[in-house]
Amino acid sequence: MHSRLKRCWRMLGSWGPRLPPLGVVFLLPLLPLLLPAALESPKVPYKPIIIVHGLFDSSATFRHLLQYINETHPGTLVTVLDLFDGGESLRPLWEQVQGFREAVAPIMEHSPHGVHLLCYSQGGLICRALLSVMDEHNVDTFISLSSPQMGQYGDTDYLKWLFPTSMRSNLYRICYSPWGQEFSICNYWHDPHHSDLYLNASSFLALINGERDHPNATVWRKNFLRVKRVVLIGGPDDGVITPWQSSFFGFYDANETVLEMEEQQVYLRDSFGLKTLFARGAIVRCPTPGIPHTAWHSNRSLYEACIEPWLS
Repeated sequence: MHSRLKRCWRMLGSWGPRLPPLGVVFLLPLLPLLLPAALESPKVPYKPIIIVHGLFDSSATFRHLLQYINETHPGTLVTVLDLFDGGESLRPLWEQVQGFREAVAPIMEHSPHGVHLLCYSQGGLICRALLSVMDEHNVDTFISLSSPQMGQYGDTDYLKWLFPTSMRSNLYRICYSPWGQEFSICNYWHDPHHSDLYLNASSFLALINGERDHPNATVWRKNFLRVKRVVLIGGPDDGVITPWQSSFFGFYDANETVLEMEEQQVYLRDSFGLKTLFARGAIVRCPTPGIPHTAWHSNRSLYEACIEPWLS
């Protein structure tokens, strides 16, 4: 029993002989006033949040999100990793994963209660790779904010700017070459009409999805399953992630019909742990219409509905 509580009982004991039994009864309702607030269990502080940006972004992108977190979870340690900003975000994803790994490791080491990963767009794939390759990560919740988790296959403005002479139908000729895999966007380019080329050439997505055998597959799956919760956020008006259901591990089949997560081979085979997490009740989906790709991190209503509840 707490020492202060013991002293309170000793006080009652010392008064007891001078008081009739009824006096003690009247004194008992005052006992809570005598007990210090120190008797309450100390509050566990909010878990630190690590934010990873997307393609062509930087830490400045998240000023609104930082404001929301500070208002609803004051005192939270929030780190927006300032790595591979702007054009550097086109670097090969494994190179970026290594850089972000070195940055997040000390934060995790000093966070005994765990951390949250909040990762936007391309950053969501980087974070999923981190969950796979870090043997002792302590990620509580991984929030994937409009991220092409099953890949990208769309004629977006980004694509037209990067490869002005190509369209989605023939971009595989570039992306599935050794030269193309030096660009981050090609690391998760997923052409449903050239599945064999994708499986053989993809140096990133096919590996973290467990779609291609490799020596680390078992360890990576075990590491990924250390995460306590995965929150998937996206919507039909995104305008960049194509198909938008990729944010929820859905993707096209060879006829460009979208198959949902539960119909994907990576889920059915449980190749990297997705089915296990779902069975555990550890996957949360938050589809939200009306939000374009560049507004996911600045929309207050989206934050309150889909992000804030998981930042305990």
